[in-house]
Amino acid sequence: QVQLQESGGGSVQSGGSLRLSCAASGATDRHYCMGWFRQAPGKAREWVATITTSGGTNLADSARGRFTISRDNAKNTLYLQMNSLKLEDTAMYYCAARRGFCPTPSASDTYWGQGTQVTVSS
Repeated sequence: QVQLQESGGGSVQSGGSLRLSCAASGATDRHYCMGWFRQAPGKAREWVATITTSGGTNLADSARGRFTISRDNAKNTLYLQMNSLKLEDTAMYYCAARRGFCPTPSASDTYWGQGTQVTVSS
């Protein structure tokens, strides 16, 4: 069983920055692909970024050029550095992990954190 705990959310003005963290515990090892997803009120959960066990990253078009995903395997921690934040980035951000494959909302073996709220204001 994997437990994920996000932190670092908050309120920020447009153009500002935030760094989200996700501490993983439980049956974690280097074979977990991890990622960030977000969900705005009334909308479906959407993929933001993923990072594989070997460190390969992939970002959604909306995040590319502004967000950076990284992981510290020694600390079992996932990060999301978010710069140049926009109003449309406002959402609950979720950390996710999945063994062997990258996490997706439809995969029953994806683990999820409780989420951390990011609010961007003008």
